[in-house]
Amino acid sequence: MKKTIFLVQAAMIAAIYVVLTFIANAFGLANYAVQVRFSEALTILPYFTPAAIPGLFAGCIISNILTGCILPDIIFGSIATLIGALGTYFLRKWKWCAPIPPIISNVIIVPLVLIYGYGLVIEGASIAYCYGFYALTVGAGEVISCGILGMILLITLEKYAGRIFSSDQ
Repeated sequence: MKKTIFLVQAAMIAAIYVVLTFIANAFGLANYAVQVRFSEALTILPYFTPAAIPGLFAGCIISNILTGCILPDIIFGSIATLIGALGTYFLRKWKWCAPIPPIISNVIIVPLVLIYGYGLVIEGASIAYCYGFYALTVGAGEVISCGILGMILLITLEKYAGRIFSSDQ
């Protein structure tokens, strides 16, 4: 029964991630230099359940495919989310650290995808400058998504975590 609950939780998290990414995509917020993916708020869920790790990874892969991302973005963007989810899980003893791993992993990886995958280079600027610029823009979006929205979600879910994420059923 625990394996079934784990799979159902992971599948639900993946599905919610996809839906939230589509909502952000409808507003032009899901891809490229400035990304405020509402779905990234879910990266705090490993604080509550390890089922969120594969759920977030699968949700990100599916979202990136369905929103028309290129292969390097599908692969490395999803890996950034996976690394962030793993980091959140390992830091789960410290609630206020939950959004830090996804913010850091995306700030490091996504600018490289933007530069080398999409070829988004600012004319006349060095690669280092472009990387720094995209790290700031992606970081700002991640702070909004994970740091603000994610922590609001975490604090809200804390009240119901025993019922929502229980595997004792």
